[in-house]
Amino acid sequence: MEHNKNMDKATAAGLLVAMGIIYGDIGTSPLYVMQSIVDKSPIDERTVLGGLSCIFWTLTLQTTLKYVILILRADNRGEGGILALFALVRRHAKWLTIPAVIGAATLLADGVITPPISVASAVEGLLKLYPNLQTVPIVIAIITGLFLFQMFGTKVVGRAFGPVMLVWFSMLAILGTYWISQDWTIFKALSPYYGYDLLMNSHGGESGFWALGAVFLCTTGAEALYSDLGHCGRGNIRISWIFVKICLLLQYFGQGAWLLAHNGELLNGRKPIFELMPEWFLIWGIVIATAAAVIASQALISGSFTLVSEAIRLNFWPKVRLHYPSDQKGQLYVPSMNIFLWLGCIGVVLWFRESANMEAAYGLAITMTMLMTTSLFAYYLHIKKIDMWWVVGFIVVYVAIEGAFLVANLSKFVHGGYVSLFIASAIIALMVIWYRANIIKMRLTEYVKLSDYIEPLKELSQDMSIPKYATHLVFMSNAARLSEIENKIIYSIFQKRPKRADIYWFVHVDIMDDPYTMEYKVSVIETDDVIKVNFKLGFKVEQKINLYFRKVVEDMVQKGEVDITSRYESLNKQNVIGDFRFVVLERFLSFDNKLSIFEGSIMKAYFFLKDFTSSEDKWFGLDTSAVKIEKVPLVIRPVENVKLKRIEA
Repeated sequence: MEHNKNMDKATAAGLLVAMGIIYGDIGTSPLYVMQSIVDKSPIDERTVLGGLSCIFWTLTLQTTLKYVILILRADNRGEGGILALFALVRRHAKWLTIPAVIGAATLLADGVITPPISVASAVEGLLKLYPNLQTVPIVIAIITGLFLFQMFGTKVVGRAFGPVMLVWFSMLAILGTYWISQDWTIFKALSPYYGYDLLMNSHGGESGFWALGAVFLCTTGAEALYSDLGHCGRGNIRISWIFVKICLLLQYFGQGAWLLAHNGELLNGRKPIFELMPEWFLIWGIVIATAAAVIASQALISGSFTLVSEAIRLNFWPKVRLHYPSDQKGQLYVPSMNIFLWLGCIGVVLWFRESANMEAAYGLAITMTMLMTTSLFAYYLHIKKIDMWWVVGFIVVYVAIEGAFLVANLSKFVHGGYVSLFIASAIIALMVIWYRANIIKMRLTEYVKLSDYIEPLKELSQDMSIPKYATHLVFMSNAARLSEIENKIIYSIFQKRPKRADIYWFVHVDIMDDPYTMEYKVSVIETDDVIKVNFKLGFKVEQKINLYFRKVVEDMVQKGEVDITSRYESLNKQNVIGDFRFVVLERFLSFDNKLSIFEGSIMKAYFFLKDFTSSEDKWFGLDTSAVKIEKVPLVIRPVENVKLKRIEA
């Protein structure tokens, strides 16, 4: 209960940080949405009023109702995002893995398109002042600077960007209000009739339904809003959204008033948002818009870091390095993801060059993310015992809305949508490979009863004919059950090279669906000989096993459960602490395998990718000077019935 109260609290500082972190994407949509709706034909009243009506109801039904009111309730101990939602429901049905993977991959793909289109749209405002200006180098320089800034953490980013976004939204509201005052009749677009009229009728030989592909751009940042829930808190998001939505609607309707004042004209590349600005303010407006566009990129970048960290814990992503640049809960920086997104963004800028061309690649992937979130949230409502009629109603309404957006966005495929789908497909392939390989590994890991080896371990510990390997020998184990241990560990201790130690420790780490769990359980199986430690860590807790294990040992010493002084006679007299040595078993694909084509391909791809990721000891945060890495073969299916014929001499 205390946790929920803290989540729903709102503070002035929290509102400012929320403004800086999560509203960049959705907040900069006025840079290109209305232009995209009316750009292909002369400006006419039905298109303008219909587009505004669709924008208003999209922001109301999709962003406000679905995300801000409903889905923000589905937090996993304060964390949001599609994988946090998946963690809440995954134990109830295996098929939920499919929407989780598709949704996460398409959201990451969208993170490659958002920075280029937002920054390019803002920088292109300079073309009104300098028609021959080359904007591509400027866009690349700004995006590069943004990604360099990530290593300082979103706490710093939020504090720096919050005031800028406050200025941006205030500017949108003031400019919009001025133009609305020129034509108050623009508010009739609030009626859903105008949206219906646009979508259901043809105009100029083309169905108005396809305008939904452009309308959808006004809500693309809603998923990032949910992903960044852990950074800002539900209360801060909900209250700040009231202000943000009002400012956005004033700006959209102001653009609509300007467009109606130019009825019958062609835009010819003009951006309505910059046309609203008086000549003397234009350069300042472009600077503010560019700053806001940089922040638009931040929403997806920080959301992508959160997503990757969750994917790692859920076995959807390779174990890449995670950095925690600040002491604030939930703040992290993923160097490899930062490089991937930067390279992807630069590639998009160089490929499309102009924001108008990027619009075709934008929106298609995120529509699929939203559909996947809808399916997971519907199942979440089901397991929460919500009345089935409400669940069915939610599914029908939002599958209809998002399905319509998806169909409309599919028309973009040949014009650039293939780029985002290609990126999403590559990410899906990576996630499927990693997930399936872990299932295969876990299924074929052999476990033995630890009780069968207690006496042999005691005897080995006392066998003076074997050189002592370590005073305390610590094995990282996959065996969650107290009574079991991997066969490979037993092989390592007794056969590969007999490892005599005074005390054998077996450490297992369970990744919990609760993001910030930090618990452990100690089982002294044989006093001063065999001890097993089970850690329960949340999927967002940094794995510093070396530090946590030291804390466990200190607690056990204080309680008199273990004696860690050196067993060497000369050192024992001096009360010197005995040495600890960790052993981590790393698997490699054995040649002694008979693999199916599918499993063989999955495992070869898995081990290929594994070469580019952090080693197990670094992932667990172990002291590298006290770690032994042992390679053990992974035999998936041993070759059977080997027909060898002996020839007698």
